[in-house]
Amino acid sequence: MSDQLAALIAQARSLSPEERELLMLQLQQMLDETAEPGWESAWSAEIERRIEAYERGEVTTSSWEEVRARLWAKYPRR
Repeated sequence: MSDQLAALIAQARSLSPEERELLMLQLQQMLDETAEPGWESAWSAEIERRIEAYERGEVTTSSWEEVRARLWAKYPRR
């Protein structure tokens, strides 16, 4: 991590929750501006594909508790 990034993170920690949220939104907007053209429509199509597969019964879901248990089993706390 660069010194500049470390300083920015330290500054961000001193912001109010509302200011941090605004900062996050601004950073996300900057990332969106540099994203590949068409990513939004590609992601929307993928979401639709997954919803349709779920509705047809081709995929199943897991509760957060089940997912969390699998993750802790795979990546134990240190």
